[in-house]
Amino acid sequence: MSVTSEKRLNKFISESGFCSRREADKLIEQQRVTINGQLPELGTKVQPGDCVEVDGKPIKASAANKSDRIYIAYNKPIGITCTTERDVKGNIIDAIGHKRRIFPIGRLDKPSEGLIFLTSDGDIVNKILRAENAHDKEYEVTVDQPVSERFLSKMASGVPILGTVTQPCRVSLVSKYQFRIILTQGLNRQIRRMCEYLGYDVKALKRIRIMNVDLTGLKSGQWRNLTEQEMAEINAAVAGSSKTATDTAQPKQNGTFKLARPIKPRSGNPRRPSGQGEGRGALERPNERGEPKRKPREDNHGRYDRSERSDSPRLRRKPESEAPKKKKVFVDNPNKPKAEPKPKPVSGNTLTLKRKPK
Repeated sequence: MSVTSEKRLNKFISESGFCSRREADKLIEQQRVTINGQLPELGTKVQPGDCVEVDGKPIKASAANKSDRIYIAYNKPIGITCTTERDVKGNIIDAIGHKRRIFPIGRLDKPSEGLIFLTSDGDIVNKILRAENAHDKEYEVTVDQPVSERFLSKMASGVPILGTVTQPCRVSLVSKYQFRIILTQGLNRQIRRMCEYLGYDVKALKRIRIMNVDLTGLKSGQWRNLTEQEMAEINAAVAGSSKTATDTAQPKQNGTFKLARPIKPRSGNPRRPSGQGEGRGALERPNERGEPKRKPREDNHGRYDRSERSDSPRLRRKPESEAPKKKKVFVDNPNKPKAEPKPKPVSGNTLTLKRKPK
């Protein structure tokens, strides 16, 4: 079908409601997509008048005003898997049974329950999911032991999981074994991993709110279309949100880049700047008299010298002619037989006495 403006192929397919952009890329790689009967590559753009087909079926271009987009709020029961693969038993698409092609925004673990959005609008997905856009998701969690103040404080300040530390969040006590937590992140099994790190086991997890939408009036397994007012508030909230990852370049201050965090050295020990501590700068920096603070150390043979090339990170070996010769030391064999003592020589001035025989 025709389109009104040039558009990337994966975006064109996702906006039609056929699947998400990621799944569209997979279809392109599997050579299941054609443009005017030709196999396209990743990144190909659809021109006005082009005919796009998936598995031989034409894909209809979406309306420019998004009037044909679907937005659903679904109260997912425990046991439903958030996937669009229809061959997976208990997939969320079959559970809803919508006549249009839709896909979930984010996911909930199979043993978890609660609110999740589904849509045919590929543009809104990343805007809602990205952590830097700071859109609230509220959960009600039940654990296996009494919730302590220390536990709530640790959860709120951040917990190390998956090679990072979770962002600060809001946590409040509900009952002895239950608490509520509001996240803007979406790490894999984040709440379960956070609790596990602090020695707690999650017994039940339920998402009760996403942004301005909650579970009011929705029983487990039921779904409804989002209202115009709800969509207006969501669109206003994501109006300034990025679809892609934000620029990671560091801001400049006084002409130099300011690092967000210190650079970690390769070794386990922190590096000292030149001229501090026990580094080479401390050895080579002269004192007030212009002399080195300390004589460079040499090995037992005097073959290493730091002073001749201070700009080299390696030690220079002295030539053999400059190195002092090693003294030879002879060690006597303690096991050899002892020789008889030699008689002392008699000098001419010595008087010898002989005894007369009796």
